[in-house]
Amino acid sequence: MHNIEELLRLPSPAPRPQSLAFDGSLLWMGSLQTERLYAIDPVHWTVVEEADVPGRPFGLTVVGDDLRVLCGEGEQDHRVIRRFIPGHGIKSAWQIACPDDTGSQLGYDGERLYVSQWHNQRILSIDENGTVGSTISVPHGICGQVVVDGRFYLVTTDDEASTDYFLTRVDARNGVPLSEDLARIPFQARALAFDGVKFWTNHRESAQIVAFARPDA
Repeated sequence: MHNIEELLRLPSPAPRPQSLAFDGSLLWMGSLQTERLYAIDPVHWTVVEEADVPGRPFGLTVVGDDLRVLCGEGEQDHRVIRRFIPGHGIKSAWQIACPDDTGSQLGYDGERLYVSQWHNQRILSIDENGTVGSTISVPHGICGQVVVDGRFYLVTTDDEASTDYFLTRVDARNGVPLSEDLARIPFQARALAFDGVKFWTNHRESAQIVAFARPDA
């Protein structure tokens, strides 16, 4: 299996970058250390907006003109999904408790929101009330997620402490999930976003954001 083809490796605007999402023009990043979101202009690599969130932003996805943020909140690290409106911030009246009080990454396919459970190795679809629909099993732990062309692209690993991470594609459109590891990611990656051409992930402990080529383009 080949390694991913790195295209860019850029400094994160904040330590411990954890979550990523691309909204069509801006790359949004959530930092575990600062508990803030940062909107990055990917062309000039400048921050054009930043805002606090109520906890550690583990997961992030774009839903229409808004973002959904999966936060770990309070001393008990309760996992809650929040609605974030760019230019305005968190809508405090809107929230969904994560199923089983666990989850780390988010995805959206235009209709349904998806929550990944790392150690349970599965993806759950949920509606706006948090009701679970389909459950998709994955052969590895999940630490990054984005939906592209109706399929899940994931950052996965079997050993969090190692540098054996993978870009895994899961096609669940026909009812029976088909999983394939497309490339190796040779560092401890977190999050996954797609800008229409290339993928983005975080090398969290190095405080870097990495862009790499889509291997199945």
